[in-house]
Amino acid sequence: MVFAKCVNPQEAVCANSFPCTAKSVSPLDSSSLVDQPPHLPSPPLVRAVPGMVTVVSDMPPEPLTALSRWYLYAIHGYFCEVMFTAAWEFVVHCNWKFPGVTSVWALFIYGTCILIVERMYLLLRRRCSVLLRCTIYTLWTYLWEFGTGLLLRQFDACPWDYSGFRYNFMGLITAEYAVPWFCASFIVERLVIRNTLRLRFDEGAEPGRGGEDAYAGRGGGGEGAWRGRGARAVATNANGYVKVD
Repeated sequence: MVFAKCVNPQEAVCANSFPCTAKSVSPLDSSSLVDQPPHLPSPPLVRAVPGMVTVVSDMPPEPLTALSRWYLYAIHGYFCEVMFTAAWEFVVHCNWKFPGVTSVWALFIYGTCILIVERMYLLLRRRCSVLLRCTIYTLWTYLWEFGTGLLLRQFDACPWDYSGFRYNFMGLITAEYAVPWFCASFIVERLVIRNTLRLRFDEGAEPGRGGEDAYAGRGGGGEGAWRGRGARAVATNANGYVKVD
């Protein structure tokens, strides 16, 4: 594990306690990597850029597991449903209490649905436009809503009923929700799935310690802790999660 502190745009100090001089060149220029003294071990290379230090490591990145991503997607869907029903109650009945409602089943329904949309995104992102992808996501959402609703109805456990809508089918889906589902699909892809896939888990981070405390606690003494994972530098966060650009 390597921590580095940016002293100034031209100088960096790495964890092995020897100074490293870096050139101010383009981030894509391999000559910006710092040569280490031959008599010392070969730690991850350090590259200095204004305002931060990049640490390059041979350690492969560790993306979130499918279960972790499923959990994030489930919480997102659960939250959005509460907010949507609260907004609907205000628009229709002008209820300033904003009572949002949902069901525990929504966690499993949204988590699994968005996890499958994630796989669709990875498969289709270079093959069709975002509008076509969102149309496909919307059709999938209708199919998933109908299937899960039909299954839950067998146990008298379906928490929604669209029978009051004009263009509903069996009370499980309704055409009036096509635009909201399309917009939700766009938000899920552009904001939720893409950012979730960029997250990496740093097993070396100590829970509850981040920034200056984490750096100082491991032999450093600067403004923050930096840890190299993969080909680019990332900043270690207090909860152990980092975001790869």
